[in-house]
Amino acid sequence: MKLGIPKESLAGETRVATTPEVAQKLIKQGFEVLLEAGAGAAAHYTDAAYEAAGAQVVQRDACFGADIVLKVRRPTDDEAAAVRSGAVYISLLESCGEDPTVARMVENGVTVLGMERMPRISRAQSMDALSSQSNIAGYRAVIEAAARYGRFFPMMMTSAGSAKPARLVVLGAGVAGLQAIATARRLGADVHAYDVRPETKEQIESLGAKAIELDLGESGAGEGGYAKELSEEAKAKQQQLLADELAKAHVIVTTALIPCRPAPELITEDVVRRMREGSVIVDLAAANGGNCKLTEADEIVQRHGVNLIGHTNYPAMVPADASAFYAKNLANLLEIMVDKTDSGLALKDLSEDEITKAMQVGA
Repeated sequence: MKLGIPKESLAGETRVATTPEVAQKLIKQGFEVLLEAGAGAAAHYTDAAYEAAGAQVVQRDACFGADIVLKVRRPTDDEAAAVRSGAVYISLLESCGEDPTVARMVENGVTVLGMERMPRISRAQSMDALSSQSNIAGYRAVIEAAARYGRFFPMMMTSAGSAKPARLVVLGAGVAGLQAIATARRLGADVHAYDVRPETKEQIESLGAKAIELDLGESGAGEGGYAKELSEEAKAKQQQLLADELAKAHVIVTTALIPCRPAPELITEDVVRRMREGSVIVDLAAANGGNCKLTEADEIVQRHGVNLIGHTNYPAMVPADASAFYAKNLANLLEIMVDKTDSGLALKDLSEDEITKAMQVGA
């Protein structure tokens, strides 16, 4: 059974869907790994390293002609058309509602699995790419904030004087938010955090941060561990109550996202005006409109003396480890998708497993 690993075509995408280490394990399991020449270069994995692991370095067309095609990002129209009928295509599809590109793939007889459709059950944790990549995003967002902030994060005492620790607020205590808290604490910042889900208070405090508690009159706890959208009244109350806490912050990292919905506005322009000159806002929700509406996607801008960072692909800034995590997610998924037979690997009926059934588009 052939696995095709094409090079990512989206501008700025440095990740690759497998690494030499993971490729070697897949080959031992009976897969034949076909990798497009240069596919891992941006993540610092050379063609020679893949060949040493037993993978075949091939032209792009051969990857899309494989039995199973593995990618990081959603397919372009040309990539979708290149996947042969009867094959399985797996990547982050990055779509909500109707998706003409994916629909055409399904019509052409391609089985399409979306990694973001992975069910949130304990059995699927090792395959959860959203969590593995969000973890990296939370870490890298804090590193970005530290680099852009013109002062120290930790308290510093020297013969020349002392500096107080930066007051850093994390909005949203999901996977990215919790990693942001942990990273900021390791860097010595005075960390505060807020989430609409009351059950996150214990997690926030276990990482050494102070939980910001607001009485909104309703809970933001949703299904599958995600936050749900608040009522308009609760949103307004949240903005008002948060304003004073945020205005005191030197650095804010926002991670509040609801799948397939515009990002909730948590930081108003008035709050930005009240923040100290040189403060930093890292908005991880920039791709969905931002938790601060002054944020511009994929841009770094300054508004009212505050630096607003709108990068939308933090995992690509840590490409080697991000690729390694994603590759392991895929390898764990492939393990439940195939059976070993006397004649080699055989694809299971994907509708019989609750994980692959939930991931399959048009099933």
